[in-house]
Amino acid sequence: MPSTILDSAVFRDIFTTPAMRQVWSDENRVQKYLDFEAALARAQARLKIIPQEAADEIVKHCQVGKIDMAKLKEATERIGYPVLPVVQQLVTLCKDGLGEWSHWGATTQDVTDTATVLQIRESLALIEKDIVGISDALATLAEKYRDTPMAGRSNLQQAVPITFGYKMATVLAAFERHKQRLAELKKRVLVGEFGGAAGTLSSLGRDGLRVQEELMKELALGQPAISWHTVRDCIAEVGCFLGLLTGSCGKIALDVKLLMQTEVEEVYEPFHQGRGSSSTMPQKRNPISSVYITAQAAMVKQLAAALLEALVEDHERSTGPWEIEWIALPEIFMLSAGALAQTRFLVEGLQVNQDKMRENLRLTKGLIMSEAVMMGLGAAMGRNRAHDVVYDVCREVARTGRPLLDLLAEDKEISKHASREELEKMVDPANYLGVAGEMVDRVLKMRT
Repeated sequence: MPSTILDSAVFRDIFTTPAMRQVWSDENRVQKYLDFEAALARAQARLKIIPQEAADEIVKHCQVGKIDMAKLKEATERIGYPVLPVVQQLVTLCKDGLGEWSHWGATTQDVTDTATVLQIRESLALIEKDIVGISDALATLAEKYRDTPMAGRSNLQQAVPITFGYKMATVLAAFERHKQRLAELKKRVLVGEFGGAAGTLSSLGRDGLRVQEELMKELALGQPAISWHTVRDCIAEVGCFLGLLTGSCGKIALDVKLLMQTEVEEVYEPFHQGRGSSSTMPQKRNPISSVYITAQAAMVKQLAAALLEALVEDHERSTGPWEIEWIALPEIFMLSAGALAQTRFLVEGLQVNQDKMRENLRLTKGLIMSEAVMMGLGAAMGRNRAHDVVYDVCREVARTGRPLLDLLAEDKEISKHASREELEKMVDPANYLGVAGEMVDRVLKMRT
């Protein structure tokens, strides 16, 4: 009976995706074990280490559908590891004792680690598709709203004007960096393992590295320079990458939650009938995807920490830290897939309220433009004097509720240096966007 969020019949396709769940399923993991055994048999037959007839027979039976999963469960609980029971069933399936040539010179961890790398490769392909999809959606938003003014916020307070396109381009730049990170880490992570008992390939003598090379060619994986049974930095790197990636999703989710507040209402998540409804308050339109992303990103960070813990392994084969990966890797990938899917849904259908952005720029009676006025007056009055004078006027705006422009124009000292017409230009948000548009253009040009 399903008992966790990730296998719950109700929640599983909210917190992860069917495709990622399949990658980390028992059946796919066992098939990866068999892919290893088949590739090893082919490589060793080609090098004339095992008979070709044996290799053909072994390869013929390396299909998960031929494995008795109930027997595998029982034997794994009894032995402690699933690879030996799989090999035992494979040997039995082969005719004339030819199966005895399977697993020649390998050890349980070789099979397990290489299978894990194969699963990681499949997972990263899914992850990459969503990174590209999110990047494309953010690019569309950045370009469409390149020049749409809105309030920039600092410490949750209105700061100075920015554009919504600029806001989207800042996270777009992060996803472009994630593309680069993914391309770089693949070279380090998609490397197989084949070292034998203590990593030295001693059971194969001088043929060890030749077998290793041919095996990795069969699996289209990189060949390790040296065995990595208890040196797990590349696995931990994947976890850290997913922490960074989902952290960027969490950043988007947090901003969307804040911008959806009743008092702000500048963007909304995609809508369909009933989405975000309250059980008791009919007017509510709650954030949904953003809430899930927040939870998923938080859990991914914790699982990345678990993978960092698994770095500390004893000697040449470890006693416990390795098994941390068995628990953490499926969960970190499944939660990451869920966070990416929710983020992609969110940004591809994000509803933007430009009218509310303009209205909120006027919310403070012009106070959001105080820096612009200070800088505009600074050349004539001196920056420090301009700061003090504008500060006093801002306090008066806060006290009386009158518009900043009116009080600036009425100030005797300020009026000596700027006319009302000049002040009107200073308090227009469209005139104080800096190089936001140019920055958006630069990010759009850097896309790969």
